[in-house]
Amino acid sequence: MANFDFSGLQPDTIVDALSQLGLDVSSGLLALNSYENRVYQFSAYSANAVRPAKFVVKFYRPQRWTTAQLQEEHDFAFELAAAEIPVVAPLQFSGQSVLQHQDYQFALFPSRGGRTLEIDNDDQLAMLGRFLGRMHQVGGSKAFTHRPAFSIDSHLTQSRDVLAKLTLIPDYMHTAFFTVLDQVIALASAQYQPSRLIRLHGDCHAGNLFYAGEAPFFVDLDDCRMGPAIQDLWMMLSGDRFEQRDTLQLMLDEYEQYCDFDPAELKLIEPLRAMRMIHYMAWLARRWKDGTFVLNFPWFATDKYWEQQCLALKEQLLALQEAPLSLVPDY
Repeated sequence: MANFDFSGLQPDTIVDALSQLGLDVSSGLLALNSYENRVYQFSAYSANAVRPAKFVVKFYRPQRWTTAQLQEEHDFAFELAAAEIPVVAPLQFSGQSVLQHQDYQFALFPSRGGRTLEIDNDDQLAMLGRFLGRMHQVGGSKAFTHRPAFSIDSHLTQSRDVLAKLTLIPDYMHTAFFTVLDQVIALASAQYQPSRLIRLHGDCHAGNLFYAGEAPFFVDLDDCRMGPAIQDLWMMLSGDRFEQRDTLQLMLDEYEQYCDFDPAELKLIEPLRAMRMIHYMAWLARRWKDGTFVLNFPWFATDKYWEQQCLALKEQLLALQEAPLSLVPDY
């Protein structure tokens, strides 16, 4: 079993893995921005190719997903691509997309360039709403068997257990932090009662969406899960509640051409936001033994960070106590 922190993944290991696929790497390996996995862009000649093509290789973090869970991610991408929904799906070699080299599982993708989606561009948001509607139409046709769901246990209960064992939280903050943390968990748990779960992108934010030509396209289904449809919509909302309502209505006008939206899911926005906040803190804590995280997230070990998180949790507690966002204008 490979180490959780990629300590054994060396450049020669990567090149050897690509060579076994019949790819003659003609460039260096350009590391792309990814902390969870190891992702590289490169150019390579394949069999009978006249000129090199650009690819992206992703080495999955060991001990995170099972092979069956990775395969479900890939199968979902293939299903979306077959429905002509713009997603970057992995390449297959001898019918296999989840590839193995030494102790590492990896996948190869065609390299696609584009501009980051502009969340203040109404035309792009409307188009995103349309594509999310089509994605959820496919996502709702059947369920994942192996991929997990957004749940109180995975995002709140387990995350709290991780944070309780973390030694980085300063002693003077301990009581205040865990008091408000437990209040947020209790209220979010009571409010997170989804009536329907579908297959989702799961991490649908601007960093995972690109715009090329006339359409956005989705990348990185690494966090796809079962969850309520609003999970793929709420992270596109910003500003005050009036601005959020207008943005959501803009997206839903296009979304509902392909997929019905249940307005009752609006009450899940703040619980999902709380779940993301707490899960993110626990995510950093779980990976703190990986030197890459210590190097790139040094603020996680500072008193100031935990003071800010305590304040953010207090603000989220207030948000949970407010009336949920409504599509009916507030007068």
